Amino acid sequence: MGAVCKVVDAILLLQFVLISVVLPLFDMQIVLPGTIYPQVIVSWKNWYIGKFQDYLVVEKPHFFVALIWHEIVLLWPLTLLNVYGILTSKPWFKTTCLIFGASYVTTMTVAFGEMFGSKKASDKMLMCYAAYTDAGILALLRGLFPISCKLDAPTAAKGPALARKKRA
Repeated sequence: MGAVCKVVDAILLLQFVLISVVLPLFDMQIVLPGTIYPQVIVSWKNWYIGKFQDYLVVEKPHFFVALIWHEIVLLWPLTLLNVYGILTSKPWFKTTCLIFGASYVTTMTVAFGEMFGSKKASDKMLMCYAAYTDAGILALLRGLFPISCKLDAPTAAKGPALARKKRA
């Protein structure tokens, strides 16, 4: 079971690092003026919009802007904590992972509700959002289930049976 946990943690670490970089460089452009970002970062956002036809980033509906603020205020700090928690094997990692996963899946559910309801989303856009949602589900499950990443160490209960008393 320890090997499965290590693989899950490696996937989550990759996802958390990606989110911790993408959120301030990309998502914050939705709520902050684009003039504070270098042209390279702004052109990256414009490339993404063209490639994935993300109408939410272009139109900036009020609920989506609120979701981005939610990501900035709550999810970004949790992402940074989760990176630290994975790398240093902190005991509270499962709790922050659970909070992140539940919040992120809820956020993505709202976005998917809009995308499916409006029928404006391209297949590429749906696949991009689905990849992030999968990471949220994985984080939620990692926080929910008592998976131990420690290798099974022998305990007194697993040790050899008590020796019988010798009779004289």
